[in-house]
Formats: sequence, structure tokens, C-alpha cells
Amino acid sequence: MLNTGRWAITAGHTLLPTGLETEAVLHIEDGVITDIRSEAGHCPTLDAGGRLVLPGMIDLHGDAFERQLMPRPGVHFDTRLALADTDRQLVANGISTAYHGVTHSWEPGLRSGEALVAFMEAMEAAKPHLVCDTRLHLRQETFHLDGEADALRWLAEGRVHLLAFNDHLHDILKKLDSASASMTVLQRTGLDLEALKTLATQVAAREADVPGAIGRLAAAAVAAGVPMASHDDTTPALRQWYQALSCDISEFPKNLETAQAARAMDNAVIFGSPNVVRGGSHQKNAVSAAAMVAQGLCSVLTSDYYYPAMLQAPFRLVADGACDFESAWALVSSHAADAAQLRDRGRLAVGQRADILLVDAPAAMPARVVMHLIAGQLAHATKGAPTLRPAAVRAAARAPALAVDGWVEP
Repeated sequence: MLNTGRWAITAGHTLLPTGLETEAVLHIEDGVITDIRSEAGHCPTLDAGGRLVLPGMIDLHGDAFERQLMPRPGVHFDTRLALADTDRQLVANGISTAYHGVTHSWEPGLRSGEALVAFMEAMEAAKPHLVCDTRLHLRQETFHLDGEADALRWLAEGRVHLLAFNDHLHDILKKLDSASASMTVLQRTGLDLEALKTLATQVAAREADVPGAIGRLAAAAVAAGVPMASHDDTTPALRQWYQALSCDISEFPKNLETAQAARAMDNAVIFGSPNVVRGGSHQKNAVSAAAMVAQGLCSVLTSDYYYPAMLQAPFRLVADGACDFESAWALVSSHAADAAQLRDRGRLAVGQRADILLVDAPAAMPARVVMHLIAGQLAHATKGAPTLRPAAVRAAARAPALAVDGWVEP
């Protein structure tokens, strides 16, 4: 077991808060980084072999698990199986802490209150068996007024780790004018078009009650110490309204002006890694995440709907000249930790949890996680991963030169 006793990681290009270092040796004991110096001393070592040694990633918004729950329209699988498969995807892609974004909606079906409760219970039961530190990101649909009491109770019980306010009702109402555009919603709800139109119209009629419900939920989140985000902010005024409720994370602002307003208030601004990796959003008229990074208007990148994108996005940003590698990696590690109020991770520093990645930079293939440690324990290893060597057989080693400027599209 790697987390028993004192041991060290040597011969890597180690990303410290001060930048990439080739001489740094990380000393780890009981799952925590206890020292950083230039030599290993008399303890077992893990030779990084010149690879990047990086803090594990923190994913504040990921919902790709829905594909494991329903890989084809109307085809459902057991939640425990979906969680187990998702867990392996997360750790293989370097994500040490994951917030599963689960929608609490007025819709029936996949995003209903009943589906959320089943998922929440399954996740809590599975948590001791999951490798990734898995948490709940409750995506509360603001028009789901009948679900307010449940959400308030879950916040008070400590079952919610991040609360986001979402309003997809108006987008759904627009889609219902087109049979093809409405297909995704129809498939996940199990309703026919007329039944969904009737339901959505009834929900929309209660719009006057929405601000009050948001205010009560925000107050409950503050009391519980739960960070909050608003999703798809459309205007600076809307972002300022949420900020007044102590909701200081802006998820996927819809335009430049709103992102600028959020950063002016020192809000965390989240965009998706798939947007970076693909060279733009899959949605028409959405802003470019890479452009937001280059302008200093994006502070956090998440997996959004595709877990592998988080590992690749920092390398793509460097290759495209949007920022340097240290700044790019902060988007998926330290900045995410700060936004989620996680004080014990996100950086390779003394006293931090030993969530550590050994990564091959992209060359002939995309970037690859060779080894992943979570709290000092082995979470994932692939072909070529180093093994712990006793102090007696350790040889002095220095990391060879490494250029972090490649990009290979996965």
C-alpha cells in the first residue's frame, strides 16, 4: 500500500504553486504531503521518470454519468453499475474529486425528483466503494417549486455539496415548437409532445413564485456552508442578483458582458473542457471557452458532458497560446478547489491531501494518466507505471527536460 509509512516521489516535472520544478521531491505520509525538498532521504521512492507530476483534478460539474444510466433512449441500467463504471472513467482521466451534477426538475423521467432520490441513495451507499471522492452537485430547476421543500431538507441534512440554480424551462418551451428539437426532452421524460407542452405551460404559469423560492434555497445553502452557482447567466444584472444572494459561482455565462461582470465581482466563472478541446461549443452562439481563458474571464474548467476532456484541455490551451501550462492546470485544480471551498486539495503543497497524477504529455497520443493517487492510495495505473522502490535500491535521478507544448486531438 502506497499510503503506509513515509515515501517520496522523485524525478518528475512537479507542478508546485511556484511553478514547474525538476528538483522537487514530494514526501508523503498517511495520505498527506508532509514535505517538499530536493532529496528523498532514507525512504522508499516512486520514480516519476521525467513525467509531469500534477495535483489531481477537481470536477465541479460533470453529468456524463447519465450515459451510463441511460446509454440509449429508454434503455436504463442499475445505478450502482452506472456509478461503478463512471468511477473508473473518472480516475483513469485524472479526476480525484467529482461533483456529479444531478438535475432536480419538474420533468418526469430521468431528471425527476424520484430519479434524483434514487441516484442520491445509490451514490451514498456506493461511496465507501468508490475510488474517486464523489459528491453531489444539486442542479435545482428554479421552476420546480414543488421540489423546494425536498431541496431545503437535503441541504440541512448535509447531502448536497454544491447547489446550482438552473432554468431550462424557457429553452424547453422553445424546443417544443419543433418535433426534432424536442426529441431529446421527450426521450428523457417519456412524455409525448402534447403532454409535455401541457406540463411545461402549467409550470411556467407559476413564474411569480420563483424568485422567492430561489431566495429561500440560497439562504439555506449559506446556513449549511454549501457553495452556490447560477447556471447559464444571460445578463450582468442577473449575475449581480445572484451575487446578492451569496451565490458567487457563474456557470457557463452566455456572453462576454456577463462573464466580465462576474469576474469584476471576483466570482468563479466556469466553462466546459469539451468547449476547449473541440475548439468551440456544441451550442450555437455560445462563447469560446479558450477565448474566455485568454482574456482572463474563465477561472474553472469542468468535464461538463465528457470526462476525458478535462485532462486534454490544459494542453490544448497551451498549444493554442491561450495561457501557460501553470495557469491552464490551475483551471482544473487549485481554482476549482477554491471555488468549492475545498481547503485540503488542489495544490501540491505541504499539508495538502496527496491527490497526485503522473502524466505523459501529449505526443503521438493524447495526454495520458500513467498513475493516479488519491489521498496517497493508488487509484489508477496503466502500462509503464512505476513501482515503489525500497530506499536501499534507490538511485539518484533527475527529471529529463520536458516541453509541455504538444497537442494531439483525442
